[in-house]
Amino acid sequence: MLERVTRQALAKPLSPLFVFQAGSRPAITSTSNGSQTRNATTSSLPNSSAASRRKAVTVINDTGRVPWENLSIGEKAARATQQTFNFGLVALGIALTGGVFTVLWLEVFSTDSKTAFFNRAADRVRADPKCRELLAGEGVHSKREIKAYGEPSWSRWARNRTIASRLEKDRAGVEHLHMHFYVEGPAAKGTVNLHMSRREGEEFEYEMLALDVPGQPRYYLENANSKKLDQRNKGRMFGVRWN
Repeated sequence: MLERVTRQALAKPLSPLFVFQAGSRPAITSTSNGSQTRNATTSSLPNSSAASRRKAVTVINDTGRVPWENLSIGEKAARATQQTFNFGLVALGIALTGGVFTVLWLEVFSTDSKTAFFNRAADRVRADPKCRELLAGEGVHSKREIKAYGEPSWSRWARNRTIASRLEKDRAGVEHLHMHFYVEGPAAKGTVNLHMSRREGEEFEYEMLALDVPGQPRYYLENANSKKLDQRNKGRMFGVRWN
């Protein structure tokens, strides 16, 4: 009897059972009716945990790596705010750069800038023999011996000095430029006074360019009033115009 029971037990098929380490591969077991079932493991779970571990996108930490479609409504608003702020900074930088170039053009590089008028007038003074004599003394002197500069500055280290000037328009629509600056030579110092005018559609013309040196009479390099007076006196004799 015992021997028959043992044989029956041995003849019955055993249910296979495979055991693996957790997370490596799914375990497969067979039931008594021959069907197989697959047990879920950590490797077969949805990838929702990776998304839950992602940091929330804010205005400060947004790097643009997360696609737009994966952002929540709040994160999309944060990214839009950040991009708007960045665009505003770029636009502000462009506007400031354009403003700087505009100021440089109007004040330095333009032919109608006060710096250009100052340089031309200073060159006229340096090139005039009488001005060199008044500022550097008698004898042969170089143009480099005469310095021209703007208003005195309280700073001993200031290299660029403001040039005193004003631009105004009269009732006839004529523009008038008034300017004065200082010149200095080995022998004396002086002040240069400039007056230029321009009618609409025309270039600036000298009305007056004069050098004042203390103790010396004013020396005119340009004097439109004197030229006009000379033209009026031409052709007159004893106060009567003969031509």
